[in-house]
Amino acid sequence: MTELRSRPLFHIRMTLHPMHELGHTPMGRRRIVPVKDGTFEGDRLRGVVRTDAGGDWLLQRADGSYQMDVRLTLETHDGALVLMCYRGVRHASDDVSARIAAGETVPASDYYLRSTPFFETSDPRYTWLNHVIAVGVGDRRPDGVSYDVFEIL
Repeated sequence: MTELRSRPLFHIRMTLHPMHELGHTPMGRRRIVPVKDGTFEGDRLRGVVRTDAGGDWLLQRADGSYQMDVRLTLETHDGALVLMCYRGVRHASDDVSARIAAGETVPASDYYLRSTPFFETSDPRYTWLNHVIAVGVGDRRPDGVSYDVFEIL
């Protein structure tokens, strides 16, 4: 089996608005989490997360883990718009989940938070992103979330 190789794509940091609680739906406990602000920075692209077009349709599953369904609009420093969509999972012990829910800062090493971003753009300067497979390693903070995003080579 071939080992996966990667290289850093960017670091993204977002502050989140308070959650909208939909409650227990047929799929699980559903929350919608709008993005308040954000930035991303890497060797090949940098910019801001647009606050008028993005959020997380978060699902707490029956096993206690969280499944992310995120759509973001990134605006690069030179004006390109890039759609970033990702699904992911956050899993932790009941104790760690309770600490995160209480707004405590918990070391990222105490839980599992991974995502699989995909990108879409028509800007010729960034169409290479349309062909990238990426993985994000996340850190949930009391006011938001951050990811180190890696391009899989």
